Amino acid sequence: MYVILTSKNGQFRTEIVDGLRPLAAYDYLFYGTQKATFVIAELLKDTKIRVIDETWSPEIVNEVPSKFLEKFETPELAFGELQHLTTFGHMQTELRKS
Repeated sequence: MYVILTSKNGQFRTEIVDGLRPLAAYDYLFYGTQKATFVIAELLKDTKIRVIDETWSPEIVNEVPSKFLEKFETPELAFGELQHLTTFGHMQTELRKS
């Protein structure tokens, strides 16, 4: 199974933990400005994903069980969903491999 992890600079970040194998990372650009980074990762076993809220000092760490993430059968299906989520009509959006 494959999942999509999201990080937004200055807001929150997800971390690769035991049980995840990152396959590809993409920067999401909206009118040329980076808004987020997405990682497509293989879910090797049920785990807890570390999500760090960067808006607090000190940062707040949450552990989200992988059972709550949408899962995809292939990395291509995950990427297709990512493209769908980041396309808004005629707006200038781009997924750039990082």
